[in-house]
Parts: sequence; structure tokens; C-alpha cells
Amino acid sequence: MNIEFWNRLSEFYKIFGDGTRLRILNTLLSGEKCVTEISEALEISQSAISHQLKTLRDSTLVVCKKTGQTVHYKIADDHIRIILEYGCEHIREKEEK
Repeated sequence: MNIEFWNRLSEFYKIFGDGTRLRILNTLLSGEKCVTEISEALEISQSAISHQLKTLRDSTLVVCKKTGQTVHYKIADDHIRIILEYGCEHIREKEEK
């Protein structure tokens, strides 16, 4: 693996370095949601949610589909789900010690 690969991996992991993005991803673990649903669940403004969703979309961590006027978001694939679940498991284990 060359340096470009490691740089891309580093950029990928940086996306997980924001608490709001992690909360959004966690909310999407339970299924597809629109901005309004995410905003209400997290008690964060829709504009802030939309801003973070753009970052997540650009990084291919979430995908979206438009139904009429509403855009629904979901986690892109099981790799993202696994990364989140392992990360949470790792933190919980550290807290229990």
C-alpha cells in the first residue's frame, strides 16, 4: 500500500472526529431518516444537520434518496455500521475498567 492509500485512510478517519457527525451516524443506525427527523432526535438545527450530512455524503459514509420534496439519508453500507459499533464497543470496554 502506497502513501496515497494511507492519506485517503487518514482522511476517512477524520470524518469520525466530529461529535455531531457521530451522533448523526448513530441516529441512522436505526434506519433511514430525513433532516427533520435527525434534527428533532438530536435537538440540533436543521441547517447544522444539513451541513454535517453534506460532509458525510461527500465522504460516502451516508447515501440519500429524494422522495418528492423530502431527502432521506441512511448509512452507506455495513462497513460504516461495523466501524461505529466497534468504536462504541472499544470505548465501553475502556470505561468498564
